Amino acid sequence: MSSPSDHTAQRRLAAVLAADVVGYSGLMSRDEEGTLSRLRDLRRQVIEPRIHSHHGRLVKTIGDGFLIEFASPVDAVRCAVELQEAVGARYGKADAKPLQLRVGINLGDIMVEEDGDIFGDGVNVAARLQKLALPGGICLSGKVYDEVRGKLSYDFDDLGEHRFKNIGQPIRVFCLLEGMDTAQRPGERRPSGSHTEGPSIAVLPFVNISKDPEQEYFADGIVEDIIAALSRFKSFFVIARNSTFAYKGRAVSVQQIGRELGVRYVLEGSVRRSGPRIRITAQLVDASTGVHLWAEHYDGLAEDVFDLQDQITASVVGSIQPSIRTAEIERARRKRPENLDAYDLVMRALPYVWALEFEANKEAARLLDKALLLEPGYPLAIALAAWCRGQRIVYNWSKNLQEDRRETLRQAQMAAGLAHDDPFILTVLGAALTITREFQRAASMLERALSQDPNSAWAWNRSGWLHNYQDDPEVAIQHFERSLRLSPFDPMAFNCEMGIGCAHFIAKRYDLAAQWQAKALMSKPNTTWIHRTLAPAYALAGEPDKARESVGELMKGYPGIRIIDILQAMAFSPEVMSRFAEGLRQAGLPE
Repeated sequence: MSSPSDHTAQRRLAAVLAADVVGYSGLMSRDEEGTLSRLRDLRRQVIEPRIHSHHGRLVKTIGDGFLIEFASPVDAVRCAVELQEAVGARYGKADAKPLQLRVGINLGDIMVEEDGDIFGDGVNVAARLQKLALPGGICLSGKVYDEVRGKLSYDFDDLGEHRFKNIGQPIRVFCLLEGMDTAQRPGERRPSGSHTEGPSIAVLPFVNISKDPEQEYFADGIVEDIIAALSRFKSFFVIARNSTFAYKGRAVSVQQIGRELGVRYVLEGSVRRSGPRIRITAQLVDASTGVHLWAEHYDGLAEDVFDLQDQITASVVGSIQPSIRTAEIERARRKRPENLDAYDLVMRALPYVWALEFEANKEAARLLDKALLLEPGYPLAIALAAWCRGQRIVYNWSKNLQEDRRETLRQAQMAAGLAHDDPFILTVLGAALTITREFQRAASMLERALSQDPNSAWAWNRSGWLHNYQDDPEVAIQHFERSLRLSPFDPMAFNCEMGIGCAHFIAKRYDLAAQWQAKALMSKPNTTWIHRTLAPAYALAGEPDKARESVGELMKGYPGIRIIDILQAMAFSPEVMSRFAEGLRQAGLPE
């Protein structure tokens, strides 16, 4: 498709709606005549009447998709919502072969040809947003959101900034009606509203007000430990660190944070470190009212940092739930390092550990090795080193699979031996046992981790993967959704989306498998390893072109990779692995 020339095109600002039918290829392969008949009915009975009632213009239809132009973003969003509701009612669950739409809406400059066709980035972004949307859902750009917020009574979820292929600037994305049949996708992706399972709290990143910006990691480490301590109280609901850190550097009201994360309380503060001395200020706020419940500052030496963290934790717990005993607070304390320099190195390593990217993995391992030279018996450093080594196995970065498997398990067991009741360390051991295919022991470790800390988003994530590997996709989806609820803005959320995609693959719902994994890839474009399972999902969903393109991207990131290499790295059942292999074969990957 070529762009129009300046001589034939007019320019104007417009709201552009792009939509397509989910799983069109599969529907056509199963019932071509019936699918075409239903698409005609969809256009005449649902789409065209609603376009007309909301003052839109149908630009064109392309197979399973259509493009609509509106003068008003408000009209575009209202039309999209009505379309999704009408499609759900007319072709939804009661239908043996339900139809679902994905919708993207953008506001931007467009070029209009003499025949009425439209082009330009305003159109391209709408198309990218449509591909990001889940079945039954609507994704809109930040420009559209800015125009409609306060004018429409819908709940919008902020999915953050996304980079799209061939679009220069990152696009802020908001989601509406995320859709997905709840029988296939329990729970909501980014819920709002208060949580009812006991007191709920988010600990925001503390502001580093030291003169040295290098002390940022130190302030982050303090928050990390406070979250870990609060998470040990089973009656609390504590948002994971990776989600609260999404607010770092942003001017957002406490009330908005409470709504977006679904919590009643917010803890915020600052850290000043000057030489050996530190001052920590903290304040607890009721997010529903904005009222400060208490504010305090804590002074001491850097070597006293753990005692100061414990004082803050005790103050929070005492304010929210005074019935919790001192003995329970004692049990919530993690085993701390003797060497503060080792602690510093581990805090510096954490962002690299969670990046799940090759170069970041190497940097994390380097910092953790330095920490372990200073303090060989530091359980957290040993556990993180084990997980870094485990990543090499899972993501096809290992140069010696057998050695890495042995060392992953050895380090994870050593950490668990040193801190047998630490939920994070038990989760690492559960992950290591999963990677080495010792599923029964892995399940035992993860159950213990979750009994110690039911708020551990990562433990729920690892439990989801374990259920995937045991051919239990429905429970896996529930556990991934639980993880997402605990950490809705987590940079690791894409890993849960991947897990849900793989669960749908296991259940032979290949269209949904591809949808979820493509969404994960959109969230984390540098994770080339996603194509190992995305390509076969496309292939078995009847989308050979996308499958071949996906394998091409995989081979760019992993030159010389073969099917056998992928099968050796993953831990799915033999039957599921055989389907992955068949899909990779169809997509053109060598044996």
